[in-house]
Amino acid sequence: MLYWLLKYIILGPLLRLVFRPQVEGLEHVPATGPVILASNHLSFSDSIFTPLIVKRKVTFIAKAEYFTGKGLKGWLTKMFFVGSGTIPVDRSGGQAARAALDTQLRVLRAGGIAGIYPEGTRSPDGRLYRGKTGVARLALASGAPVVPMAMLNSDAIQPTGQIVPNLGRVRIRFGPPLDFSRYAGLAGDRFVERAVTDEIMYELMELSGREYVDTYAQKAKKPPRQPVPA
Repeated sequence: MLYWLLKYIILGPLLRLVFRPQVEGLEHVPATGPVILASNHLSFSDSIFTPLIVKRKVTFIAKAEYFTGKGLKGWLTKMFFVGSGTIPVDRSGGQAARAALDTQLRVLRAGGIAGIYPEGTRSPDGRLYRGKTGVARLALASGAPVVPMAMLNSDAIQPTGQIVPNLGRVRIRFGPPLDFSRYAGLAGDRFVERAVTDEIMYELMELSGREYVDTYAQKAKKPPRQPVPA
């Protein structure tokens, strides 16, 4: 209920008025049935603008830290993500991350839309980074089509670390659904999962026009090692 209140009564009308979303290819999102929305990730606001644009409910996963913040800001952030149906994920990996993907698999099996950022985190510099194979596991296990979605300028609207967004017209582009039924029964094959993931990332590169970097974004965020004194 809170999801629809935020979208149509509380935040939605204001955000549409202020940011005037310009959307291309929204017709590629099926009106019914399970769908995986796979997007590049430029800004915190990506998870706000996407549910605003897509008519159906979109369930994203987000880092668990968004649900554990302190003070008023932490509480407001938690309430937003809880209200928008976002699933917390422990990015340390292992069983915790797998549980979040299993939850999204249940969303798909119920005929819903699962939103995912294949890069696993926001881009540190606006470029597109190597995708993690969780998106492929979802696609192969569910049989759902993958609709690539490119955030084109959300990093200019709300740069990393900036709380109050800049005024501007947010731009989003959707591509045609990708069908991976040719790999049916091959979930768990790491070579197939890598091939599926790379195909999705190629489409995101084409849609977004962003430079592709064949390394993980999380690795790119780590500070370089300091030389050990002799």
